[in-house]
Amino acid sequence: MSIQPGDKFPEGQLLKVGANGPEAVDTAELDSGRVAIFGLPGAFTGTCTNAHMPSFIRTAQQFRDKGVSRIVCLTVNDPFVCAAWAEATGAPDAGIDVLADADGQVTKALGLDFDAPPAGLFGRCKRFAALLRDGAVEVIDVEDSPGTCSVSAGEALLEKV
Repeated sequence: MSIQPGDKFPEGQLLKVGANGPEAVDTAELDSGRVAIFGLPGAFTGTCTNAHMPSFIRTAQQFRDKGVSRIVCLTVNDPFVCAAWAEATGAPDAGIDVLADADGQVTKALGLDFDAPPAGLFGRCKRFAALLRDGAVEVIDVEDSPGTCSVSAGEALLEKV
């Protein structure tokens, strides 16, 4: 069963690349204020690069205007891939944090892990978008297919803020 509105976002460690290499980011950092978080199957993949991330880049300022203090992208990749992909997409310029769930533990705790062997994807995150308030899920929408970006797009989540 996957996470539902009213549930607390799971505890766990994510990673980002800092000045001296990989740094741990505790999910407890998402416990303050309103946070928009979106998850996707993988950096540098088609729908993630061409639709999902751009939808949040386009709407980032509107989220902030509505009181969302942080926008986070979660992906099951290593932190170096996440950092390169973030730069390639312009996520840092939009104030979007791309965090690596390198071992997939947070994704599993969310109940959103999946495998797609024909595409070479194992232990990946289903495409989703959620709003958190003080660490609890207010809204979450999960796509039926990893190649679809409609209910999880930035514009769709923005309508629910």
